[in-house]
Amino acid sequence: MKEWLKISCLLCVFGFVREIRPSEPYVTEYLLGPWRNITEDQLTQDVYPVGTYSHLVQLVFVFLITDFLRYKPLIVTIGAAGVIIWSMLLWTTSLLALQILEFFYGTYMAAEVAYYTYIYAKVEKKYYPRVTSHTRAAMFAGKLVSGITSQILINLELMNYKDLNYITLTTQIIAMVWAFGLPKVDKSLYFHRKPKTDEEDTQSAVVNSQFQSGELQSNQPLANAGPMQLLWLHFYNAYTNPRVLQWSLWYAIGLAGYLQVSYYMQVLWKVIEPEPSIAWNGAVDAVLTALAASCALIAGYVRLKPLASLFVLAVLSILEGGSVLLCCWTHNIYWSYVGFVLFGALYGFTITVASAEVARNLQEDSFGLVFGFNTLIALVFQSLLTIIVISESGFALDAVGQYTVYAFYFIAVGMIYFISVVLEYFWKRGRNDKKMSAILD
Repeated sequence: MKEWLKISCLLCVFGFVREIRPSEPYVTEYLLGPWRNITEDQLTQDVYPVGTYSHLVQLVFVFLITDFLRYKPLIVTIGAAGVIIWSMLLWTTSLLALQILEFFYGTYMAAEVAYYTYIYAKVEKKYYPRVTSHTRAAMFAGKLVSGITSQILINLELMNYKDLNYITLTTQIIAMVWAFGLPKVDKSLYFHRKPKTDEEDTQSAVVNSQFQSGELQSNQPLANAGPMQLLWLHFYNAYTNPRVLQWSLWYAIGLAGYLQVSYYMQVLWKVIEPEPSIAWNGAVDAVLTALAASCALIAGYVRLKPLASLFVLAVLSILEGGSVLLCCWTHNIYWSYVGFVLFGALYGFTITVASAEVARNLQEDSFGLVFGFNTLIALVFQSLLTIIVISESGFALDAVGQYTVYAFYFIAVGMIYFISVVLEYFWKRGRNDKKMSAILD
């Protein structure tokens, strides 16, 4: 087996096993069940927000140290955090324990950046599209298996909501052990680049001198800049590109909305159907995953001009908002399920298009930097949504009110991008008309 394929397979196993978490579709049912003494208001205002804030704060540090520690230690940390989380879910009962658990959930999610960027440090650039599709497919497959498994076990009454946590704990232990077996990374993009030759050392000294004197411009070679200089120059080059900025902004806004919608959806379902005879959360998760994966795959083959892509993005954002309205404005739990599945499928398509457009417009191999920063901004937006919509210092809306806000959040984003596309179209048309008139004159 080729080395790049072997490494890809090893990482895919980790991603697949980590995503087998059959307890997740029913975590709200479990926390509000007889096993814990906690109310719905405590869950939405005192517990879940801790995970959001923790994810935001820790992402800043994880983002900085992932490259420095060369990825693998952070992937091991993902597994270890998973073991802590589901151990505490099983063997603690207090509100404080849940809040501590949510802190580790922030670690669990923040360290994902190491999983997504590890493969780029271990394989040649020509294999990037293949290994990216492999790792994404592995995670989708694990989530699909997880959703199907949980629904079958609940429907056949082989396990209750608490018992599902034992399976999740087992998979997290396996993932952590497997992570120790991943090959070490000898080099990284910023702090551990390939050793320099004597000639390159001389060039590096020149680059450092130019940087300190302000002579180094963003379009000059960056290969011999220092780690922090390279970080800044990659950042500058990316976010002074209007297209990267435009797509990155939607990526951050869209991700923030998706995280907020998916994070509290089980609470909304509990409001619509307080005592369901059978909760179909696992089946919904499985269908959503399958559709999102299919839409993401389709999006990978779509090639549109920049303005056309933005127009499609605007329309789909509005449809996402409509799907969320269907989730919360109905009294029928099954229509709410349908709305959530549609939302997930549309999001799978739009986030893939946005990711591809960001990557396509980058000049350097700064994918980890840009997507890490975009995720950080997304978490800032998500934290603001949490403070404004959920917290007692904000409006403290009920579940239906919260989801109404999230729906119009997506609709407003879609309208803003639609208006920007129309304005850009007529602006470009006006410029072309002027050029044509100048030529004819």
